[in-house]
Amino acid sequence: MSRSINLIVIHCAATPNGKALYKGGTRTAAATIDVWHSQRGFRRDTVAREAFNPQLYALGYHHVIDCDGRQETGRAHSEIGAHVAGHNANSVGVCMVGTDKFTQRQWEALHSQVRSLQARYPAARIVGHRDLSPDKNGDGTIQPSEWTKTCPGFNVADWLAGGLQPLKSHLIEAAA
Repeated sequence: MSRSINLIVIHCAATPNGKALYKGGTRTAAATIDVWHSQRGFRRDTVAREAFNPQLYALGYHHVIDCDGRQETGRAHSEIGAHVAGHNANSVGVCMVGTDKFTQRQWEALHSQVRSLQARYPAARIVGHRDLSPDKNGDGTIQPSEWTKTCPGFNVADWLAGGLQPLKSHLIEAAA
């Protein structure tokens, strides 16, 4: 199945900053979020799941970036995500572990991932989850008071304007 992708949506996992979800055991960051999404009632289409990452039953994102910069796949790009209501059919979702501060390795991985997605989907707009909140007052600008979520915890437009370099106020070193 081919989908028309016009959005690349950046998310955060709303987890402690700098605390990796993958600890070297058997459960990766994507597998951990998969459990959380399953508990929220998310489900992947059986055929799509069997064709790509069959061990992930519910994960809504297409990509996950853990604190060490490890990049994992979730859903295939051909599969509709479950990461931003009203925009899943035409988007790819990228989730960073943490809430509003990320490690240098995460920023580098996000840069690399977004560049790769831009090459694949050159017409896609890059936004944060919060940027897709409804414009409640109809002025054409989504203000912080209108955000339904603060995700990804930083202003994606500022990150893009800065050349996809880490935003200093949102940069941390990984916790032990």
